Amino acid sequence: MRHCTVLFQPGGNRQSVRKGITLLEAAGLAGVTLQTACGGKGTCHKCQVLVGPDRDPVLACQFSVENDIEVYVPQVSQEGTSQILLSGTGQSVEVCPWIQPVDPTGPLYGVACDIGTTTVVAKLMDLKTGGALATAATINPQSRHGFDVISRIHYGSTDQGLRGLQGLIVSCLNDLIEDLCRQAGVDQSAIHELCVVGNTTMNHLFLGLPVAQLGQAPYAAFSVDAHDVPPADLGIRINPAGNVHTVENIAGFVGSDTTAVAVAVDIGNTYAVTLVLDIGTNGELLLAAGGKVCAASCAAGPAFEGARIGHGSRAVAGAIERVALLSNDIEIGVIGHTAPRSICGSGLVDAVAVLLNLGLVDTTGRLAGPDSVPEGLPEVIAARVVKVAGQPAFGLAFNPQSRRPAVLLTQADIREVQLAKAAIRAGIELLLRKTGLGAGDIEQVLVAGAFGATIRPEAAIRMGLLPEVPLDRVRSVGNAACAGAEMILLNKHCRNKAGQLAGSIDYVEIAKDPGFEQVYAEAMSFIL
Repeated sequence: MRHCTVLFQPGGNRQSVRKGITLLEAAGLAGVTLQTACGGKGTCHKCQVLVGPDRDPVLACQFSVENDIEVYVPQVSQEGTSQILLSGTGQSVEVCPWIQPVDPTGPLYGVACDIGTTTVVAKLMDLKTGGALATAATINPQSRHGFDVISRIHYGSTDQGLRGLQGLIVSCLNDLIEDLCRQAGVDQSAIHELCVVGNTTMNHLFLGLPVAQLGQAPYAAFSVDAHDVPPADLGIRINPAGNVHTVENIAGFVGSDTTAVAVAVDIGNTYAVTLVLDIGTNGELLLAAGGKVCAASCAAGPAFEGARIGHGSRAVAGAIERVALLSNDIEIGVIGHTAPRSICGSGLVDAVAVLLNLGLVDTTGRLAGPDSVPEGLPEVIAARVVKVAGQPAFGLAFNPQSRRPAVLLTQADIREVQLAKAAIRAGIELLLRKTGLGAGDIEQVLVAGAFGATIRPEAAIRMGLLPEVPLDRVRSVGNAACAGAEMILLNKHCRNKAGQLAGSIDYVEIAKDPGFEQVYAEAMSFIL
């Protein structure tokens, strides 16, 4: 079989590959990570590279390697290092782990892990003192097969795809465990338990369980149970006499990460009407009221992860994360204090809120063009309103040399934000209806996850992502899923509580609610 040589620039990575594979596959072999929000389907256009002496633009996922070739990878197409939320709010617990060592005089360590669709976080815990010794995190390597769970489900629906995705996450966890031990000076054989949480798809892929049914109605999990597996059965490199524990899932699209969040915020014992949100490509909701807890999932899509947004990205260096309105212009905050080249989820929420306040976006989501700028708008801001390919757009950042827009928010981007925020808001409204409550009855809103830790509540309320509640009722609880995993690892009673909560939480299939379409349509609109 003929092989070709692919030279990746900048960096000079040279890789021999089998003729006929895609440039995206070749990049993976060479250790060059490209943005692949669509999972290699050619729809997101974020993996564009330049090939040959003329630097012709092609999509890496669609271009077949037929000869030796030189490839230039623009910075905007490279997968940068994301900001990863490492800690969250949990409860103090007594140290009484489920796992017990053969030698009670020896060291006893465990690892709590949150496998997210985008990122993976692991913490090394001393199971005798309860102390956190080290933290490690990375991008989920499965993201090369798509940003969202639907892409992973599609890829993992074959035996080969499932084995490949399981191998990627197991290798990732082993690397993180090795990193944790190196940081703390601990031998891996002293780790006796790994406690893992994640959404139902990530849970199934880690365990090697079938996922095809998660992509088809009625979207049923193969298993919602907790699993205790010998480390060797999964290829996890800890003490071979130890245990790998995966926490209970709640439903097909509400996983053990939500169970862990419920444990972390002690939702079963709250007397206040409490709304908990974890907003990602799949948004998970919990509503506690009157001694009962309901859960729902919302297919928000990957817009808040930067996918399907023209200049969107994850929270990486160069991404706009803040947009604020000054007296006569806007001000942006950029991750890494570098030149802006994209916009991430928190920046999107801010930007849409600012455009609403300026009157540049109306209640239907229509973005004003240069010929329909509201009267009295400051000239500097009005100059940011442009047309791109015949469609209105707003320039958030400009190249200082060419004065051409470097980061734009287009009409199509606004529509994607509307779809995402409507899915979340419709889920909230339908859960409130089920319990006979309104937004005014909510006493606290707890926003979990990395996105929740970075958005400004006032902006999220202004653009309709969150219900209108007093700002002092909204609080970020950080990576509460990982905090819950730590509690379950440290305390056997929390492990039992996780199972009880997962079994007692009432899962609401909001898409089947007779009022869903109307509520979703109403949630698409903005309030001026």
